[in-house]
This record gives sequence, structure tokens and C-alpha cells, in this order.
Amino acid sequence: MSSDDFSAVAVFTLGSHGLLLFLALLVLLLPIATALWWLAQRYAISAETSALPAGRYLSIRLVAGFAVLVGAAAVFAEIAEELGDGKRVGELDQLFSDAVRDSTPAAALQVFAWVTRLGDTASLSVLGFAVALVLLLRGRRWLALGWVLAISGNALLNTTLKALFERTRPMHDSALVQAGGWSFPSGHSSGAVVFYGMLAYVLLRSLPPATARHASLPLVLLATALAFSVGCSRVFLQVHFATDVLAGFASGTAWLAVCVASIELTRYYDRTRATALG
Repeated sequence: MSSDDFSAVAVFTLGSHGLLLFLALLVLLLPIATALWWLAQRYAISAETSALPAGRYLSIRLVAGFAVLVGAAAVFAEIAEELGDGKRVGELDQLFSDAVRDSTPAAALQVFAWVTRLGDTASLSVLGFAVALVLLLRGRRWLALGWVLAISGNALLNTTLKALFERTRPMHDSALVQAGGWSFPSGHSSGAVVFYGMLAYVLLRSLPPATARHASLPLVLLATALAFSVGCSRVFLQVHFATDVLAGFASGTAWLAVCVASIELTRYYDRTRATALG
């Protein structure tokens, strides 16, 4: 058996067990998110309780964000390069999509049709406006600005990337979900990563320190599960190929890292200026 034949068999087998694969990846992803949360607590804890000098504390935060950015960008670039080199990746994408379609029960598709609404533009726009309004009413203007720039910036980034690659969507059942425009990368995937990741960050920055410490891990795990489920729903509903979703996760993670690092830098600058003036 040639390597191409082996790849096709492996992809078809994975697609034929799409639901099991989704659950297995979700179960694997949550401990990974927990480990990353532990590392953040251990090496990038709140500046108010950190024994590190302020400059070193900020450096750790920014280096961690930069590492996430570089890693996510590398994943996106690799996927984009594979798509540009020929049609082999497209053929495997279609094979996986067909296998998922043929093996997923109708009841499960209905559940994913509901889950995918958590990443719809209309849903995120309404929720995003509500979050920004609450932050403004509470006097958190800089946090509100960071929130709006993160959400709107990701939308602009995704639209630009779609126009650049102009990949056609797979055929899908319009009775379950409506989807138009280009396919790569998945806007639902990147949007869910940025929206729910930023929402967890904003909540942790808005809660009292003691409450935030106890709520941080549940919020991180919930945001991770939501973003992953929304992205995967696009594959099950046939509106995106698997590589579209992977690229969306990568670009969303990169943009989220940039936004969080930028807000942390702004907070550090404000604290330093206030100390100098005081």
C-alpha cells in the first residue's frame, strides 16, 4: 500500500468515527488547557500578588503570549502552504467530510446545528455589544476598548484571509444551516476562540481577586470546550472542511494572544505611570 493510499484509509477511518473522534479530542484538550492554566498560575500570576519585579512579570506574560502567537501562526502557515501546493489536501478533506456525513446520526447533527449558533455573527454581535455596554457602565473603558478591538479585529482578519485564499465551501444541507462566502479559514472557529477566550479574560479581570482565583480554571475550561465544539460543529454540518476549522483555531488563538498581551502591556504602562505620578 502506497503512502497516499494509507493516508486515505486513515482519514476515512477517522471520519467514519467522527463523533468518537470529537469526544476523544475534547477529553484530551481539557487536561491540556488545565496544564496551561497551571503554568499560568505558577509563572504568570497576578501582578498584585507576584513576588517578581513588575518588569520581569510583564516580560513573562508577553513572552508567553508571543510563544502562543508564533505557534498558532506556524500551524496556520503550514495548513495554508499545504493547500497551495496542490489538490491532495483538498481530496483528503473531502474524503474526511464525506465519511463524517455518512456516519453521523441525524439527531447528533441537530445538536451540532444548535451548538453552531453559539458562533454565529448575529449571536456574537449581540453578546459582544452587551459585554461592552456592561464594561462601560462599570467604568472599565480600557477593558471595553480592548474587548471591542479584539472581536472586531478578528472579524476583519478572517474576512481578509477568506478573500486571500478564496476556497469554496463543501456542499451542505441548507435545511440544517445556511452558510455563504468563502471557506478558509473558518470564521466560526476563529470567532469562537477569540470571543469566548476574551470573555473569560474580561470576567477574570472584572471579578474580585479572590473570586477570580477560584473561577479561573472553570472559566478557562468552559471557554475551551465552547470554542472547540463550535468549530467542530462546522465540520459535522458540512459547511467547512477540517483544515478550515484547524486554520480558524490557529488564527483565532494567534489574535487572542496578541489582544491579551496588548491589554496586559497597557495595564502595566498605566500602573507604572500612576506610580511615577504618585
